Amino acid sequence: MLIAENLSLFFGVRPVLRGVSLGVRRGEWVVVLGANGAGKTTLLRVIATLLRPAGGRLELNGVDALTHPARVRAQLGMVSHQPLIYPDLTASENLRFFGRLYGLSGAQLEQRVEHALREVGLWTRRHDRARAFSRGMTQRLSIARAMLHNPDLLLLDEPFTGLDQHSATTLAAMLRDLVAQGRAVLMTTHELGRGLDGVTRALLLKGGRIEAELREHITPEALTALLD
Repeated sequence: MLIAENLSLFFGVRPVLRGVSLGVRRGEWVVVLGANGAGKTTLLRVIATLLRPAGGRLELNGVDALTHPARVRAQLGMVSHQPLIYPDLTASENLRFFGRLYGLSGAQLEQRVEHALREVGLWTRRHDRARAFSRGMTQRLSIARAMLHNPDLLLLDEPFTGLDQHSATTLAAMLRDLVAQGRAVLMTTHELGRGLDGVTRALLLKGGRIEAELREHITPEALTALLD
């Protein structure tokens, strides 16, 4: 589904990504680990076509992301550090607003909004303003926003930061369900002790390069060893 080869990026003269290559298949949940400053967020922003790399190849479902970024954006959803949720709108109003940006309208939009809110467990709170939501509920609404247009790939930047254990468990279960449906998840994290049950592959990003990969026995102990 996703092919990235030799991605490089500079901030001024400072290299941030140094020839990063990775691939993600349908039904995979891939986590990118690394210390602060390793380039994790930058890598996700490049894959999301929010930053243009200085060099390399990037494709999603056979579409060249550097030549046709809008076509690639239509096939992915992203949840970043900022939830991009309007606090004075209700859950349903937020999703209707973003749905229209995705080109949805009428009955199709209403069906997608209902389905997304049910998927994240917020249908009974659909008329509540987002400012009343907890951090975990806001994160779930952000995922509903990112999934409205049925993207094949979901990009998540540190999604478990600030969540209590219950919210983290709920979010992890949601991601497992998405992967089971044949979608793919690419996620950055620095939290090794929770939310990783169901991850199929782990990559270590260090100094702007993929330094190591783990394909089985993805436990907190194994990930800690990978980081060491």
